[in-house]
Amino acid sequence: MEKPKHHILVCCSFRTSGQPQGVCHKKGAGGFLPYLESEISDRGIEGVQVSSTGCLKACDRGPILVVYPENYWYGNVENEGVIDEILDALEKGEAAKQYLLT
Repeated sequence: MEKPKHHILVCCSFRTSGQPQGVCHKKGAGGFLPYLESEISDRGIEGVQVSSTGCLKACDRGPILVVYPENYWYGNVENEGVIDEILDALEKGEAAKQYLLT
């Protein structure tokens, strides 16, 4: 397996018990995973891995999406339009600044 160029982490609010309980889960972040995978494939973006995570402890700004190795933390990722803007920026080698957490 070749290491990915980018790793997109989607907070799905899993707790140590394995149950999703937080804001990101309640706002539908789990549904972003298949959308991200299909959009990345449709755009022909190579070298991107998508993973769900446990709680990233930024519930007041959720749903949260993180892009590594850039260390871009995005908040209020509440729909596919926001994901599209983030992917557009990723393709350009930029950040979607309006969603960055500071």
